Amino acid sequence: MFDLTDIHEFVLALGRSLGAEIASPWFYMQLGLMLAGAGIAFAVGAGVRARLDTTSLAMGWPAPLRLFMRVFIGCASTVVFALLMAVARVVMVSATWPSRSYLLVISAKLALAWLIIRLVTSVIRNEFIVRLVAISAWLVAALSIVGQLGPTIDALDSVAIDLGGLRLTPLLLIKLGVLLAVALWLSNLTSNFLEVRIRQSRDLTPSIQVLLVKMVRLALMLLAITMVMSAVGINLSALAIFSGAIGVGIGFGLQKIVANFISGVILLADKSVKPGDLVTIGDSSGRISAMNTRYISVAAGDGREFLIPNEDLITQKVVNWTYTDKNTLVKVNFGTNYDADPRLVCQLAIDIAAASPRATKPKPPNCLLTEFAEAGMKFSLTFWIADPDGMDAVKSDVMLALWDAFKREGIRVPYPVREIRIRGGALPVETTVEVQS
Repeated sequence: MFDLTDIHEFVLALGRSLGAEIASPWFYMQLGLMLAGAGIAFAVGAGVRARLDTTSLAMGWPAPLRLFMRVFIGCASTVVFALLMAVARVVMVSATWPSRSYLLVISAKLALAWLIIRLVTSVIRNEFIVRLVAISAWLVAALSIVGQLGPTIDALDSVAIDLGGLRLTPLLLIKLGVLLAVALWLSNLTSNFLEVRIRQSRDLTPSIQVLLVKMVRLALMLLAITMVMSAVGINLSALAIFSGAIGVGIGFGLQKIVANFISGVILLADKSVKPGDLVTIGDSSGRISAMNTRYISVAAGDGREFLIPNEDLITQKVVNWTYTDKNTLVKVNFGTNYDADPRLVCQLAIDIAAASPRATKPKPPNCLLTEFAEAGMKFSLTFWIADPDGMDAVKSDVMLALWDAFKREGIRVPYPVREIRIRGGALPVETTVEVQS
């Protein structure tokens, strides 16, 4: 375990060293040169960024070189500061002892390290990840430059917690976090590359493509986590103690998550639904826009999207309008009074449906007299359209055309008539007078 006496002695030694350095006049001279160099570097960098247009300057260059040039110009102040500190160091070494300009060397190395780190991390697209990686790498470089990397590592490795044979230290957690972030980033790049290749394959159905993409991402993620744990020295068998807790958690609190995940894999494998299908699930209707491991997204066409758990598609009734055939039967029910000629009504309805732009020609419309009802005759008009999209609009257009045709031919649409008979004379009427105070 880490001894508090060592910490006390280290702090005392550091305080004595800093006190001796601060008392030296060369310390303030170096500090003044560093401040002056920082001011000059800031002014020069601002002028360079204002006068140079990276887009026109790197026109025609390869993409990596354009990216490096953009970062290099953005870090112009750092470059100028490093050069000024290096020149000041050379001048002071030639004029006095090298030990009197060590701060200039450290500042120049730190600036150069930051420049190199920014150039290397410029290939990362995520700005937050870039800052996190750059600052972490620069801290490690700074500790190495000042000669404190080894003692810092020893101090981080000296504090430990034992969990079932697993020795957890701050150093181990830092290594695990850094390597895990790098491994997951690389696995994400690889999975994105493979996803593009899978999407371009014409031999795979959309559902199989989604299934393969999900399986590749999950496999690469598990592989990255396993490799990182092995690299930092974590024995995976030491984590067996947590498997029982995970099983209990799945049994009590994660049933729905696991059920939705397994249902999603089944749906992607059996191809009962796929992206682009028009479905009706309960009261929700729309086109499937995305399929995920936990839910599917159904776009209703009016700006809404229903996120339906995969388990509902396995256990509930699902109407897939485009499962094997996109042709859809449209049914229009209407009625007329008994003064109309039913044969003429059927012919008018067939002609109107056939004239619809969405009606399919190979399957002609049909109109049937279905019932002699109390209020009039009832008819059923059926015709086919090539795609279920906009079925309600097509139905509305046909009904409006039927209304115009009935008006033109003098055919009346029946409506209910209610007759009220009063027996025994007039009903008594009660009068109520309200008095307001």
